[in-house]
Amino acid sequence: MKKRDYVTGKELTDSQWKVLAPLLPEPAQSRKGGQKRASNRACLEGILWILRTGARWCDMPERFPSGSTCWRRMNEWQDADIWVDIWHKLLGTLDEKGRLKWEEIFADGTFASAKKGDSESVKQSEAKERSLWWWRMVRAYLSGLALLPHRPTRLS
Repeated sequence: MKKRDYVTGKELTDSQWKVLAPLLPEPAQSRKGGQKRASNRACLEGILWILRTGARWCDMPERFPSGSTCWRRMNEWQDADIWVDIWHKLLGTLDEKGRLKWEEIFADGTFASAKKGDSESVKQSEAKERSLWWWRMVRAYLSGLALLPHRPTRLS
């Protein structure tokens, strides 16, 4: 099997990678040996490509590691709460540049209805629980608010 060299820089700039790289643990080699694991940057760029395009994991272009590799790495980072750390770092960077409007930053469309409504057969139950991802983002948002200095709102 031919080793693939992954082209980087398609989804992240070098300066963006420099900010995110310290947050991602180096992939450990398996005790059983085998092929060297794909780099964190290549996997993160593959994940970002999936998020940007909405494509299926099996449609991952050759310039990235396989879809299953990126999916597994995404889940490893999720289990280790690394996505929350990335979220904090990116929000902090944007806030330092004055690019965030904290009064408008958090919106959730989880239960927004379709414009013309759903048919009775597809309506969600009122008791549907929010996903673990949603609660983790709420926790990250609220903890981020506590760390920021109070910013007065503008009066109309």
